[in-house]
Amino acid sequence: MKRIVMMVLRNILLVPFMWCKLCYYASHVDKYPENKRYNMLKFIVKRANKGGNVTIKTYGKDNIPKEDGFMFFPNHQGLYDVLAIVDACPTPFSVVAKKEVADVPFLKQTFACMKAYMIDRDDIRQSLQVINSVTDEVVGGRNYLIFAEGTRSKKGNEVQEMKGGSFKSATRAKCPIVPVALIDSFKPFDTKSLSKVTVQVHFLKPLYYEEYKDMKTTEIAKEVKRRIEKTIEKYCGDEI
Repeated sequence: MKRIVMMVLRNILLVPFMWCKLCYYASHVDKYPENKRYNMLKFIVKRANKGGNVTIKTYGKDNIPKEDGFMFFPNHQGLYDVLAIVDACPTPFSVVAKKEVADVPFLKQTFACMKAYMIDRDDIRQSLQVINSVTDEVVGGRNYLIFAEGTRSKKGNEVQEMKGGSFKSATRAKCPIVPVALIDSFKPFDTKSLSKVTVQVHFLKPLYYEEYKDMKTTEIAKEVKRRIEKTIEKYCGDEI
């Protein structure tokens, strides 16, 4: 976490104000519209990235659906993943995350501002409630992100098996499924290096309901994984 310390120190004059503002928004989340909360998060992330020698390269913004009510499915590399996508994505979205990260400082407040759901994978009833709630919200026009691998990869840019059950909310909502390929997103927080790092965020072409309506969720998972792996294979190691 050396880079986090560097991010803080290089923004030391701004940190106390923004930390208080973030905590206040997190505690009064219904007081502010989603766009305002999201823009605040983007500002904080961009300043943190600048202080931490992290550059975000974004590709495929045109693939993000123009109408709200879609779901992102990225590969999962580390604690920095959501922050990379917040920096890259102009459209507000929320997150379904595992309960284990619910108390990680900063992420806790960030997820509160995003009205994220914390899922307990050992509690089937609670997991079903989350799936149903996310389905309803996506139908209502909110956008969500789910890490279909379940846990972060321990092998850098290698993609793990994606779980079909992670796509249930999307299939029930009949919404666009947007694969997102993250490259080197593990480097900012999951390595000890403080050198400059470039993280690539690739928004890939969506799978629309007409394309996947006859597919099983396990088949959708394999197709999303295939598209992400193909992109990583093409661009990994490329500063473009």
